[in-house]
Amino acid sequence: MASITIRNLDEQLKTQLRVLAASHGCSMEQEARDILRRAVQSMEPSTGLDFAQKIHQRFAGVYVDTLPVPARRPARVTAVTPD
Repeated sequence: MASITIRNLDEQLKTQLRVLAASHGCSMEQEARDILRRAVQSMEPSTGLDFAQKIHQRFAGVYVDTLPVPARRPARVTAVTPD
């Protein structure tokens, strides 16, 4: 894992980070990692599609009629043993 050092951090900001971390039950380091992760991920380009649209797009060329249907097998019967 990589490490970074943040110099000249405003004391008020550090206090706010400590309070926020405590409210989430984690360390200041973990809170800072979470904040950075969310900030960077929100900057990633989005396709603009929600999950259902992505699934629909992924399987757009697949039709149910063309899918092979496996042969059915009889149901398994389990023996009941008395206690």
